Amino acid sequence: MAARAYWQGQIRLALVSIPVEVYSATRSGASIAFRQIHEPSGKPVHYEKVVQGIGPIDPDEIMKGFEYKKGAYVLLDEEEIAAVKLESKRTLELTQFVDNDGIDPIYFDKPYYVVPADDLAEEAFIVLREALRKARKIGIGQLAMRGREYVVSLKPCGRGMVLETLRYDDELNKAASYFRSIGEAKPDVELLELATTLIDRRSGKFDAAEYKDRYVDALKALIERKLEGKGTKVEPEEDGPARKGSNVIDLMAALKKSVDSPARATPRAKTAAKPAAKAAAKPRSRKRA
Repeated sequence: MAARAYWQGQIRLALVSIPVEVYSATRSGASIAFRQIHEPSGKPVHYEKVVQGIGPIDPDEIMKGFEYKKGAYVLLDEEEIAAVKLESKRTLELTQFVDNDGIDPIYFDKPYYVVPADDLAEEAFIVLREALRKARKIGIGQLAMRGREYVVSLKPCGRGMVLETLRYDDELNKAASYFRSIGEAKPDVELLELATTLIDRRSGKFDAAEYKDRYVDALKALIERKLEGKGTKVEPEEDGPARKGSNVIDLMAALKKSVDSPARATPRAKTAAKPAAKAAAKPRSRKRA
C-alpha cells in the first residue's frame, strides 16, 4: 500500500509555484509498550474520569479549560477551539535563505520528505533543489498544517528535498541559565592534543544502521526469558564483578592509555588526520582496502 501524503500543496518562490507532496520521514521505533496489570487477577487496569467530591462522571460533560488563576478556569468547547485553527493555504512561500550551517541544530524538530506532485512539477522541483545545493543554502518559510502554523526549513536530500519543522524561540530554554556556572579556564595544551588525537582516530562517516537500541533488545530478551520460565521471576544477567577503585581519575594517564591502545571498531572509522602529541605514541598506519 502506497504511503499517504501528510500534506499536499505548493512551494512558492517569487512567482514560481511548484506542486509538491510531503511525507513523514520518520516512523515509530521498535519500542516496548507496557500496560498496568492487576496482579491477583491478571487483568488490565482501566481508568475512569472522576471529579473530586463527585466521583465518576459522563465523558460528555467534559470541556477543556484554561487556568487563568489558581482554581479558576475559562471553559472552551471543541467548536470554539476549532474555529481559531489556522486553515492551510496549501502554500509554502520561501521568504528567506540561510547558510547550510546557519541554523542551530537545537531548533530542528521533525523531518519530512518532499517530492514533486506530478511529472509537470518535476522540472521546476529539480531547478529549486539544485539551486539550493549550488548556493549551499536552506530555504525558510511558514506553513499551516493540521490547525497549527510552523516555521519550516527546506533543503536538498538526494533526488528529493527534506522539509523540517523548527521550534519557535520561546519553546527553548535559554542555555545561559544552565551553562553560566561552568568556568572559563583554557584547557591544558597537551591534554587538548591527546583528546584531539583520540577524536581523529575514531572519526568516520555516520551510518545510523550501525547503531541499535540496546535497551529495547535487552527488554525483548528479558520477555523471552520470562516466557520460557512460564511467569517465574527472572534475575538480571550478570555483567561480571564490579570494579573497585578510586573515583578520582588521572585524566592525562587515561587519555594517553586511550591513544596508545588499539582503536575500537567504529562505523567506517578513518585513520587520524592530525599528528599525535609528542607525549603520545603515533597511531599505526592502516592500509586502505
